[in-house]
Order: sequence, then C-alpha cells, then structure tokens
Amino acid sequence: RMAREAVPGMKILLLGKDGQVGWELQRSLAVVGEVVALDRHGEQGLVGDLNDTTGLAATVRAVRPSVIVNAAAYTAVDKAESEPALARAINTEAPDVLATEAKSLGALLVHYSTDYVFDGSGHSPWTEDSVPAPLSIYGATKLGGEEAIRASGCLHLILRTSWVYGARGNNFPRTMLRLAMERDELGVVADQFGAPTGADLLADATAHAVRTFLGNTNLS
Repeated sequence: RMAREAVPGMKILLLGKDGQVGWELQRSLAVVGEVVALDRHGEQGLVGDLNDTTGLAATVRAVRPSVIVNAAAYTAVDKAESEPALARAINTEAPDVLATEAKSLGALLVHYSTDYVFDGSGHSPWTEDSVPAPLSIYGATKLGGEEAIRASGCLHLILRTSWVYGARGNNFPRTMLRLAMERDELGVVADQFGAPTGADLLADATAHAVRTFLGNTNLS
C-alpha cells in the first residue's frame, strides 16, 4: 500500500502533464514528492517541449530532480510515416537527452514505451525478453528511445504500455462513445488482441514503483 506522505526534499520533473497518463501522474506522484509538471508549452523559463532538446537539457539542470518521468511522446502512429524526423526527435533524441542528464544527476528516469516495438506476430504474450521488431516509424522511434536510455547507463524504468485509455484525452473507448452517439452502425477492426491499460492504474503503479525504488536507494 502506497504511503500518503511525500518524501521530504524529493523533487520530480514530470513531462507531458496534460496527456492521458501525465494528467493522472500529477495526482499519483504528489504523494511521492514535489512535482514540477510541464506540458509542451513550458512555464517560467522551463521547457517541456521534447522537440527542443537544448531547452530540455537546460530545464533538467535547472530543476535538478531526483526523478524524471517522461509521459510525453509523439503518438500519431500513422502520421509518423510522413513525419519521421519529428517522430525521431521526440521519441528517440529527447529520451536520449533526458537519459544523459539523468545520468549526470544520478536521477531515476521513468519512460513510457509501447507494444509497437514488436511486430505483432505469434500468439503468446510479449515479455521483457522478447525480441523487438517494429514495423512502423512510430515503433522504430520508440524503440530507439528505449535503446538510448539503456545505453546511457542512467538509472531507469521503462514501461511498455498498450491500448491506454482514460477519462481525459483521445482513446478508443471515448472515440466509440462519441461515434455511437453520431451513427446507427459502427465498423471496428476485430482481428487485434491487446491489453487495455487504464491511465489511472498506470499512474498509480508508476508512483508505487518510484517510491519502492527510492526506498531501496539513497536518492533524495
């Protein structure tokens, strides 16, 4: 059971605060430490835009967090095919910068990846040891972010998520509810299998993992 009091002196930098997961993380991380939450517009001289890697690095150095939680990403799967450079900048290069800064500070980096790093073949659930084989630009750039983080040597936690849904943002359940009010009949893909993940549960699990990790280290 997660304790309800924040760790004294603990500062957490949260990126992507207005996304499905980021919105929930603002609540769940508040019981872990002081949260500096940014969206892509930033605030008070701090940069939350993952496409501005120079500003991003400067922000980490200014905040000096014990934990960095990156809940921001380029998530337009189909559009990434026509914007590979932008997808790579946000999904690969920005995590690389965050990892480098985390390593320098001795901070923990929490990063969210995706089931798109796999090719979707087979009939067994993917595990941490499954071999990635992305079929799309989106999947390839997300895998690139994972690899950059691991190569940096920083303390890190990578969570591969799938079919995330929540009360906020764009997701399948909200889309179906909206279309059901507009149409008499809906056509939906019926040959895919996945693991729907509630944004609130993911945020709570993240907070619990961070607190557990901090309890086993001397980060402060």
